Amino acid sequence: MRGVMTAVITPFTSNDEIDFDSLKKILKDQKDAGVSEVVACGTTGESPTLSIEEKKKVIEFTLSELKGSPTKVIAGTGSNNTRESVELSKWASHAGVDGVLIVTPYYNKPTPAGLELHFTSIADAVTCEVILYNVPGRTNLSMTGATVAKLAKHPRIRTIKEASGNLTYGYELMESVSLSGEKMDFLSGDDATFLPFLSIGGVGTISVASNLFPRAMVELQRLYEKGEVQKALEIHQRYFPLFRDLFVESNPGPIKYAMAEMGFCQPHLRAPLAALTSNSQEKIRTALEQCGIKKGKVY
Repeated sequence: MRGVMTAVITPFTSNDEIDFDSLKKILKDQKDAGVSEVVACGTTGESPTLSIEEKKKVIEFTLSELKGSPTKVIAGTGSNNTRESVELSKWASHAGVDGVLIVTPYYNKPTPAGLELHFTSIADAVTCEVILYNVPGRTNLSMTGATVAKLAKHPRIRTIKEASGNLTYGYELMESVSLSGEKMDFLSGDDATFLPFLSIGGVGTISVASNLFPRAMVELQRLYEKGEVQKALEIHQRYFPLFRDLFVESNPGPIKYAMAEMGFCQPHLRAPLAALTSNSQEKIRTALEQCGIKKGKVY
């Protein structure tokens, strides 16, 4: 998989229900912007607080809204429970998603052998592509190059979202896969390192910021791939204040607040996430102004 893929927020009403009207608006904007895929029920979609039935409803709704368009759907179906991940991934695969995004199991602290068992159990159970998701900041666990290289031998494990924010580590993973004779697509999982990640061999991103300015993110990659690196850098520099400040508090709090400021949804988060502090709200408003983003326009 390659290109700009948006980890879409799950908007909620003030009474904690999924706001499908706002989700419809967000998905239309993503489709119109030409992103290659959207991720439904990822971390940015507050998957830890969605029930299995709610996840299914969000995934089904996303598939329905994007049916017939070039924008494909990836479902976040990973957890630290292998059986649960297998069952939800099988369901999503059968429902028609293009891929499933599977995070490294958190809290259990599996060994490399346990990681291989977890990911291959899921890959064996589905017919769609499996995207590995390495995000040590949330799971306190990083996959080794040897583990990734072994997993790359599976015919349905073809892509990894690398969200450590460490370019040296990311390149070491790429090198391990290459030296093993296998091939894998590497996606950036950190907006601030999207452009640098392309320069070391990445082929896209699963992005938080592209909820807000998907067209700019698509254009950044297009320009880079055309060799117009300076123009791509100018986009990176313009939006860097938001690349930075969208993580001033735990994701997706800041991006939801920014999306609410732009009229896409309410900023409501499900507990245990809480509303942004006044200082964080001010930082987001300042960053929006610095980036030239105004309500009523698309970016």
